[in-house]
Formats: sequence, C-alpha cells, structure tokens
Amino acid sequence: MIVLLVMSVLLTGLALPFAAQVQMRRHEETRRLLDEAKETLLGFVAAYGRLPCPANESSHGLESFAPGGDASNGNCSSFGGGYLPGAALGMAPLDAEGFVRDAWMSPRNRIRYAVAGGGGAINGVANALTRTNGMQAATLPALGAASHYLFICSSGTLASASDCGPATNQLTRRAAFVLLSLGPTAPAPPAAGSDEARNLDGSGVFVSHEVSVAAGSEFDDLLLWVPVHLVTHRMIVAGRLP
Repeated sequence: MIVLLVMSVLLTGLALPFAAQVQMRRHEETRRLLDEAKETLLGFVAAYGRLPCPANESSHGLESFAPGGDASNGNCSSFGGGYLPGAALGMAPLDAEGFVRDAWMSPRNRIRYAVAGGGGAINGVANALTRTNGMQAATLPALGAASHYLFICSSGTLASASDCGPATNQLTRRAAFVLLSLGPTAPAPPAAGSDEARNLDGSGVFVSHEVSVAAGSEFDDLLLWVPVHLVTHRMIVAGRLP
C-alpha cells in the first residue's frame, strides 16, 4: 500500500511537468506556424504586388471580397477580422474547409488574419495594400506617411475603437497585417469586454501581452504583426517599388 501511495505521488508530480511541456511545445509549434504564414504572405506580396484579403467562414480558405470586389480593387469583405486564406496561399496542411489551424487543432483554432485597409485612400488609392499594384500606385513616400494601418496595444482597457489611447499603451500603429492564434482556450468564447474579445471585434485595434490566468482577465492569444515598412522593403527587393 505504501509503495502504491509513493508511486501515485511520484506520478502526480511528473504529470504536471509533462502537461506543461505539451503546452510549451504547442506554443512553439504555433509560433512556427505564424512565422511560416508571415513569410508566405510576404512571398505573396512579392509575387502579386498586394496582400491577400482575409478568408471568411464560407470561403473555404480563399480570399473573401466584398460584393463587386476583386484583386483589381482590393475591396475585402472584412479587413479587420477574418481567417488566413491558407488555400489561396498554397499552405499545408489545411483542414477540411481549407484553413490553417494552430497546434491546438480545434475548429476555433484556425489562424486568423487582418490586413490594413478600408479606412481611407492613400495618395488617392483606396485599399492600397490589397489591390494589385496598389502600393506602387500609392507611392513609397505616401505609404510611409499614411496612418491607415492596424494598431497593436498592450492593454484593451485603455484602447478606443480606433486606436490604443495613451501613447504608452501603443506597441505599434503601423501594422500592415496581423496573424492571430486564439491559443489553448479558443473553444470557449472570450468574455465580453476582455482583451481576447477585442482581438475578435474586427475594429483593426488588437491587444498583445503576456499570458494571464487571473480571473476576469484571462489572456492566451498569440499575435504576430508585420509593420508596413517590412512589406514595402519586400516589395523593393522584388522590384515592385518604388
């Protein structure tokens, strides 16, 4: 009996570190997937002179355009919230609907994607980042001076519907696109008003900070964002800018 008790204690002690190791591996794998998606999107920019529109629930991993929208005008059905168009990008593996899932693999763990656009023209060019050769038409100086990009904040509490609020809360206001994993708690919808809920509201304002398990302020989203200057640099290398 004593031997069984000792073995039980030892196995319990080993189980917790093993569970933590599994979660760590899943975080690392998801970060790798986000990095791969970033490089694939930058390759798309170099090849097509634009960023793709996000996919939606029914687009089967292809870009989702607004009615009358296509690559020539870059009018996405949603700029601030959607899914990585894995099928359009030729990524693998994909789920049965054509989407890339993170390492937790639940249906709600599809990698999400947002792109700057829909907030006004840059140098007279609407949807400059998502229309074919839109960045070339907008010109490099105008892209550098424009303010129609995505915001990343360190707290959603201080952020408004259009920006991060105080400058100290701002990680960047010049993200060309954002990749988002909802992490291990993805199957449970986030609490209303939480930082995780802010990342799903489609506003173009996102929150990124360390994991929190505090009651009422839980947060385990993983974000990767790319500033516009990195996108334009890839365009320059590809000979598409200036």
